[in-house]
Amino acid sequence: SENPSVTLFREYLRIDTVHPKPDYDAAVQFLERVGTDLGLACQKVEVCQGRVVLVLTWQGTNPHLRSILLNSHTDVVPVFEEHWTYPPFEAVKDSQGNIYARGAQDMKCVSIQYLEAIRRLKTEGKSFARTIHLTFVPDEEVGGHKGMEMFVKCPEFKALNVGFAMDEGLASPSDTFSVFYGERSPWWIKVKCMGSPGHGSRFISNTAAEKMHKVINSFLAFRESEKQRLKSDSSLTLGDVTSLNMTMLEGGVSFNVVPSEMAASFDIRIPPTVDLKAFEEQVTAWCRDAGEGVTCEFHQKCMDQHITSTEESDPWWKAFSGVCRDMKLQLKLEIFPAATDSRYIRAVRHPAIGFSPMNRTPVLLHDHNEFLNEQVFLRGIEIYARLLTALASVPPLPTEG
Repeated sequence: SENPSVTLFREYLRIDTVHPKPDYDAAVQFLERVGTDLGLACQKVEVCQGRVVLVLTWQGTNPHLRSILLNSHTDVVPVFEEHWTYPPFEAVKDSQGNIYARGAQDMKCVSIQYLEAIRRLKTEGKSFARTIHLTFVPDEEVGGHKGMEMFVKCPEFKALNVGFAMDEGLASPSDTFSVFYGERSPWWIKVKCMGSPGHGSRFISNTAAEKMHKVINSFLAFRESEKQRLKSDSSLTLGDVTSLNMTMLEGGVSFNVVPSEMAASFDIRIPPTVDLKAFEEQVTAWCRDAGEGVTCEFHQKCMDQHITSTEESDPWWKAFSGVCRDMKLQLKLEIFPAATDSRYIRAVRHPAIGFSPMNRTPVLLHDHNEFLNEQVFLRGIEIYARLLTALASVPPLPTEG
């Protein structure tokens, strides 16, 4: 008696695409099978060895118009099975209809909701002027460097003629639905401090540890100020402030040796409202103030700050928000606090919205016992069917002749 869409969802969840060795071949074969069943054109693009982007296409009646892109990633993050109530790759459904599996929220649900929304529309005999492309990409959970980052540079991506894209969002514990129109820029910084070495019994001057102490104090003082700013202003969300965390600390060879070098690594996420050049100058000043021999190197430095318009004058947003109003969906517009493949899509000048239709659902991405209720999942298919109808029917834009 289970809804066939739920059965398909659970089948996808059982495909083990967990890092560090995701079974991408099985995922692509499954999705290609579903796409073929739906009568969608299929293309496989190998962006680098062993990394394939699957593209499924529902051709529009006017292929010259810009297309709608529905993006999702096939990989999932690791699990610690001892903390799970049910095995994380069996997609167990409990008596409440909650489906437990890694990827239930992030983001295999969205992949199947896209496909099942198209199934519904095709069954109803619908057709649209604009082409709809679905992309299923690898490696998002490890930065997207061998996935979407490479794909947007490929001629196959350019040939998709993208006008508007949708990608993943987050669950929302409240009645509202979170909609993400931009992302914070991830900066990963490693600060190295050089100093005088010596015996651990002496008061050595100018040590690496003393300099590191000053560096850490400066970075964490800023962290506290941003934390308090978020706490004191109820209108702000996590995506509106700069988060900073010290994630690694290195140095030393022995208890009785004062080391000549220490290093600390920081994960910083910067909202698009921040002047990145000014912030970099601030980081440089913190290092300079700690003393000589203090340097910083960037292991990731995203400088793209593009955001997607949420003005009613924008035809894409007007179509999206109009459906939500008609369906009485309460939207909460936010900057995404972490990073998704949307940043690569926006970086090549395409508007992208992060949206996963999961309200009244705890945020459990990357957490133990990740689950999604089947009724929330099925409601999401209905929402996507309405959104696709509106977006694929957006009238020709002035730039489209």
